[in-house]
Amino acid sequence: MDDLDDMDHRIVTALRACGTDPRVAGAARALSWAGEHGALWLAAGLAGATVDGARRGAWLRGTALTAGAHLVSMGVKRVVRRPRPAHVVPLVRTAGRHSFPSSHAASAAAAAVAFGALGIGAVRPVAAAVCVSRLVVGVHYPSDVAAGAALGALTARLGADWMRGGTRD
Repeated sequence: MDDLDDMDHRIVTALRACGTDPRVAGAARALSWAGEHGALWLAAGLAGATVDGARRGAWLRGTALTAGAHLVSMGVKRVVRRPRPAHVVPLVRTAGRHSFPSSHAASAAAAAVAFGALGIGAVRPVAAAVCVSRLVVGVHYPSDVAAGAALGALTARLGADWMRGGTRD
């Protein structure tokens, strides 16, 4: 096992141990459930589009970028096929058996960038909590979450001009 794998294993083991506290486990499960398939972020984007008519288009484009980041991460996951951590007992069931990159982290980071550009600062700490929850529930390694977050942030950043209504060619 190389140093990165060893560190990944040690960190997920330590954070999964935090899930022995029922309050932490409950919060981590709830965040993981809410982030499944980007549902939390898609709902937030659609809600923003509904209540903020002046920026409806930006909200919808940000929501599309978030969904796109999630889809891209799922595609990468099918190519890489890294197994989920097997050395810890997970607190949640997963939709798939592959771990890299974290699609929860991809959609969370994309939403943080996209909706953050609209001035919604509260998205960032919730997105970070969703990312950490995947470690606490024991279904991802830290490198999975970091790669997913980078992929999501990059996707949203590349589409930022389009999201704000400009044209990016």
